[in-house]
Amino acid sequence: MEQYESDLLSPAQVAAVRRSMASGRGALTRRSLLRASSAGALAVGGLGVLSACGIPPAKREGEAAASDDDSAKEKRITFSNWTEYMDVSEDSKSRPTLDAFTKRTGIKVKYTEDINDNVEFFGKIKPQLAAGQDTGRDLICVTDWLAARFIRLGWAQKLDPAHLPHAYANLSAQFRSPDWDPGRSYSYPWTGISTVIAYNSKATNGRKIESVGQLLDDPALKGRVGFLSEMRDSLGMTLLDLGKDPGKFTDDDYDAAIARLQKAVDKKQIRRFTGNDYTSDLDKGDLAACLAWAGDIIQLQAGNPDIKYVIPEAGYITSSDNLLVPAKARHKANAEKLIDYYYEPPVAAQLAAYINYVCPVDGVREELAKIDKSMASNTLILPDKAMAAKSHAFRSLSSEEETAYEEKFAKLIGA
Repeated sequence: MEQYESDLLSPAQVAAVRRSMASGRGALTRRSLLRASSAGALAVGGLGVLSACGIPPAKREGEAAASDDDSAKEKRITFSNWTEYMDVSEDSKSRPTLDAFTKRTGIKVKYTEDINDNVEFFGKIKPQLAAGQDTGRDLICVTDWLAARFIRLGWAQKLDPAHLPHAYANLSAQFRSPDWDPGRSYSYPWTGISTVIAYNSKATNGRKIESVGQLLDDPALKGRVGFLSEMRDSLGMTLLDLGKDPGKFTDDDYDAAIARLQKAVDKKQIRRFTGNDYTSDLDKGDLAACLAWAGDIIQLQAGNPDIKYVIPEAGYITSSDNLLVPAKARHKANAEKLIDYYYEPPVAAQLAAYINYVCPVDGVREELAKIDKSMASNTLILPDKAMAAKSHAFRSLSSEEETAYEEKFAKLIGA
């Protein structure tokens, strides 16, 4: 019998998941907590499902079992997404872009904000996928590492390029070929999530903070520097500062980055490793400078003109949340039409204006300027060519690598 990849998590991986769910990206509501309502308590119960020995998947390496597509006779889609990740009317009674899609195509969308955390959501639908059953969802949105797992386990359906003309033509170059889905055969990004350097210019006495090296070595910042408790962000940015490619690094490269951070911890340069709770400290000036997520910075700047950001010359880390059609979904063609719809620039602009994350759609700038000129010129939402060229993705990890790397990172941050 074929041996399938285990989903068992090491203690270090479980600790990393708990960090994310408590204060990292897993705790975010996909728009900044400064602006959105809380997503509510995240159940750790999903960990039990994730780590349990379940039924092995029916296929491997993206070979999702063929399923009947009822799109032609059933004009509907069920779409699961994160909270606060879709445009809403001013009276909060409708979702304009979804309503316009239904009016144009006749396809009704059952839109559910039932993703609060990647691990929790995976635990919710894993038993059905493992048993070769329909999850009841035609479209889901998950972060890149989990999208990679769906594809690897054969739990995502291959998309039909003929149904995705706008998506194929308008996908931004920096998102076109992640190592876990080269050429985007199974997924398309909903948004990008950028990790940058942020600083409070009042707390730095007007000095610009321009590099990770400055964060780690500048004595004027001692004890007032924050790094992120998400391994891929902090280690990825440090690898870049060391001149290493986060998409191709070796074990020795990773160890060098760990040592670089450890030195800063030992000399008390780094105040602490944080989740999204860095925002209040940065706003007040308790943190003079830190690694930060771009979506948060846009919101902080709206209320505090002292908040600045920098894209280091060495580059920055970008991840993405991605649309997938799960195995056995019964309305694949309808889901593909919805994916393609959100790659039409006027629609993409309307979405970007609401959620404020990196828009992965080329040709949006003019459309976004019609809505809000300041957003159209904000490179945290629409990276220009120079910024996009500095974007790097953290490479996919094997189970063995993830266990080893998370253990070393947990020791570094004292988790």
